[in-house]
Amino acid sequence: MSEISLSAANAGSVSAPGPLAIAPPAAWLRVWRHVLHIGWRSALVVALAAWWELAPRLELTDPAFFPPLSEVLAAGWALALNGQLWQHTSASVGRALGGFGIAVLYAVPLGLAIGWYRSLGEFLNPLIELLRNTAALALLPVFILLLGIGEVSKVAMVVYACSWPLLLNTIAAVKQVDPLLIKSARTMGASARQLFLKVILPASVPTIFVGIRLASATSILVLVAAEMVGAKSGLGYLIIYAQYSFLIADMYFGIIAITLIGVLFNALLQVAERRLTAWKPGAGNT
Repeated sequence: MSEISLSAANAGSVSAPGPLAIAPPAAWLRVWRHVLHIGWRSALVVALAAWWELAPRLELTDPAFFPPLSEVLAAGWALALNGQLWQHTSASVGRALGGFGIAVLYAVPLGLAIGWYRSLGEFLNPLIELLRNTAALALLPVFILLLGIGEVSKVAMVVYACSWPLLLNTIAAVKQVDPLLIKSARTMGASARQLFLKVILPASVPTIFVGIRLASATSILVLVAAEMVGAKSGLGYLIIYAQYSFLIADMYFGIIAITLIGVLFNALLQVAERRLTAWKPGAGNT
């Protein structure tokens, strides 16, 4: 009887479960990895911000001409409170989006047509080469003389500057489509319309978006220069006015605001590109 009870006790001791290790939930692991990824990608930006804050305070630079980042952000907060930041930002964003949108609406279809119809491309190529090598900023006085100092001249200049990255990248996108895709579609009996809509256009989208993103950066660059010369509102005007008035912190915050707008534009275009090129291998990682 004792042997039976002893063997039962031993069996119970063997089968008794030990303490279980509590594994962290998979969701928390994903969040932690995401935080580490963001921290790694933002390390240089954080280092730049830290240097900007410390260099003037350690007198490595002259604080009168290069104030600490905290003072620049405080000046930006003051501009936000008195309404000037919204006034200038909305003016610049409206002009940039207006000119950029008009350029996309006409330059992308024109580029598709030039890339698709060889004779049209040969006819327009000399004019395109002439105009695209004419700097947009060099034409600023011409735009002001012909269209006045109001909104039309600024939007028109943005349209002109954005046209060339859009047009040239769209033409290149059509011409760089894999000939095997075109040959396969024609072999399967695709009409010219089906070939363009089902093969040429989808294959051209990634390269077209390169031109769109370049044009978005160009729109901000050219607009700021135009606002510095002839405007009474906008971030370019804010920067040049702050320089003349020796409001150095305001000037730097205007530069930061322009940078953030450009980053936001680019991020939104990247999201749109990923959605339109979901078929592309690795599109989710771009």
